[in-house]
Amino acid sequence: MPYISPEVIEQARQIDLLTYLQACEPNELVRISANNYTTRTHDSLKISNGKWMWWSHRIGGYNALDYLVKVKGVSFVEAVETLMGRAAVMPSVVCAAPKKEQPKVLLLPEKSPTTDRVTEYLFSRGIDYGIIESCISHGLIYESLPYHNAVFVGYDREQKPRYAAFRATNNSRIMGDCSGSDKHYSFRIAEGRSDELHLFECAIDLLSYATLEVLAGREWRAENLVSLSGVYLSKKRPEDSKTPMALSQFLSENPNVRKITLHLDNDAAGRNASLAIQAKLADRYEMADCPPQYGKDYNDYLCRKLGIFREKNSERRSER
Repeated sequence: MPYISPEVIEQARQIDLLTYLQACEPNELVRISANNYTTRTHDSLKISNGKWMWWSHRIGGYNALDYLVKVKGVSFVEAVETLMGRAAVMPSVVCAAPKKEQPKVLLLPEKSPTTDRVTEYLFSRGIDYGIIESCISHGLIYESLPYHNAVFVGYDREQKPRYAAFRATNNSRIMGDCSGSDKHYSFRIAEGRSDELHLFECAIDLLSYATLEVLAGREWRAENLVSLSGVYLSKKRPEDSKTPMALSQFLSENPNVRKITLHLDNDAAGRNASLAIQAKLADRYEMADCPPQYGKDYNDYLCRKLGIFREKNSERRSER
């Protein structure tokens, strides 16, 4: 088996994709804007700030080596040969040193200068215009390029983006988490100092509940609203299930919380997750289970309350 020294691998990893394409495949490189590029073969592959993301396959990377292996499908050895030359790869029976894990880096889609499509999409789902405007102005929601998806951003305590989910603003309902997302910091609105936490499956349900609060004449900003970016299937014994990462993170950062109100979906996964969370935390917190009064989720509930009819389409968890 060929042997590649760790030093050579590290040198290969230092070559960024833009530099490689400019030197070796210049005809493949297409400039979109000042510091943003794509490729002729894959127009959904975007290159920016030393990183790249192939949105149609939800694959990303940090260098040309990742690109050659993940996108072009060449072997790891061939990729190193391409970047460093054949002399760097020597036959040997010695095993290569294990690769160190790259730290998780959030790859955010490019931001559109306008938010018209996102605003129209959320408004069509019944979300209050004032809530939409507030979220956009605080950087919690923005519109991406080139597909004008809605992007929901989660921040850590230092206001650094750590999580982002994208969702198509057309009928295709393409959705998913952006590469490098950390679910500990999923989308939330938690400006209030309330001792109660309201928990939701996704950003749209959270925004729908906030809108229902507006309709009821209550101040939505005074509450702690946290989404889980989806739910998991718990184990046979609910008490053996893991507490969702976003919930654990928020509780660790906010020891003042005394009550947790669950607003999960009216389906098997939502009911199962609700039982599991209650089983895990009922000895430490006051728990309340408040699924939507009718419909599958809180956006269903809101739309029916407002007389909005929405045709359900199948969801795809990948970007074009």
